[in-house]
Amino acid sequence: MRNRVKVYRAMHDLTQEAFAARIGVNRQTILAIEKGKYDPSLELAFRIARYFGVNVEEIFLYGET
Repeated sequence: MRNRVKVYRAMHDLTQEAFAARIGVNRQTILAIEKGKYDPSLELAFRIARYFGVNVEEIFLYGET
């Protein structure tokens, strides 16, 4: 699964650390998600999307591409 967390974080001028604190995880979790090494739980995916005010599908892209 690909994601656009880094893009949205940059659009909101947030560091990994600041963003992690706002959604209740540690910086390493954000790093792993952005590098595609960790797929977040549904709950965390929804928290991320809700924070940016978008649908989950706009942040997380599932499929072949």
